[in-house]
Amino acid sequence: MALAKRSLYTGAEITWCRLCGNFGLMSAFAWAVEELSESIPLEKFVVLSGIGCHGKIVDYINLNSFYSIHGRAPATATGIKLANPELYPVCFVGDGDIYAEGISHLLFAAKRNTDITVIVHDNRAYSLTTGQFTPTSPVIFRGKSTPEGPPEDPINPVALMLEAGATFVARGYAGYTDHLKEIIKQAILHKGFSFVDVLQPCVVFYNTYELYNRQVYKLESAGHDPSSYEEAYRRAKEWDYNREDVRIPIGVFYKTDKPTYEERV
Repeated sequence: MALAKRSLYTGAEITWCRLCGNFGLMSAFAWAVEELSESIPLEKFVVLSGIGCHGKIVDYINLNSFYSIHGRAPATATGIKLANPELYPVCFVGDGDIYAEGISHLLFAAKRNTDITVIVHDNRAYSLTTGQFTPTSPVIFRGKSTPEGPPEDPINPVALMLEAGATFVARGYAGYTDHLKEIIKQAILHKGFSFVDVLQPCVVFYNTYELYNRQVYKLESAGHDPSSYEEAYRRAKEWDYNREDVRIPIGVFYKTDKPTYEERV
């Protein structure tokens, strides 16, 4: 069914905070699907979510959808892909949702090269529960559970996914929706596990718009070669998540071909 004949939005009341980064992320995804619908029928998309502010996206996007439990969207998507290889499962997950509760499911989906797409709403806070720290929060983050900052260092999810064997690894920014749309299109079309960590500011508990507007740069503008694993890892480690004075690369870090899980089982 062509997009012109069907709205991608359900019309449900959107309850995200004004200026939430989720709006930019959802727009980028909707635009990506709109353009891909020229070759992929809308009924072949399946959107899944975990638990958190991000999870509401399955209520707002008018595609086949599934509300998973905390951190288990990749496992559910794997089952969907095994049952019907013609579908395109796209998981929307949060940083607390997938880098804490769901970390093992994320690692094994990457290790297996399951042919699904995982898009992380990474606002670096548990915002639905009013601002606890998550695995990507910096040590300077002040939340209700840790008023003096987290007693541990943040993980680098881009480097983690490279180590886990993901065959498509990218980072986007919800403030640059056109750029993010192109990344999402590539991720969905990639055959194998595709991972997109999206810098998605939370305007209430951790407003990072100013930081990202100042520090991000696009990999393609820097002549990055996404076929080089070593170069991808070097770029991934450019950003120390505890620091606000270093450049933050966005774009496709790494892309390679490898047999998928569905082809090997």
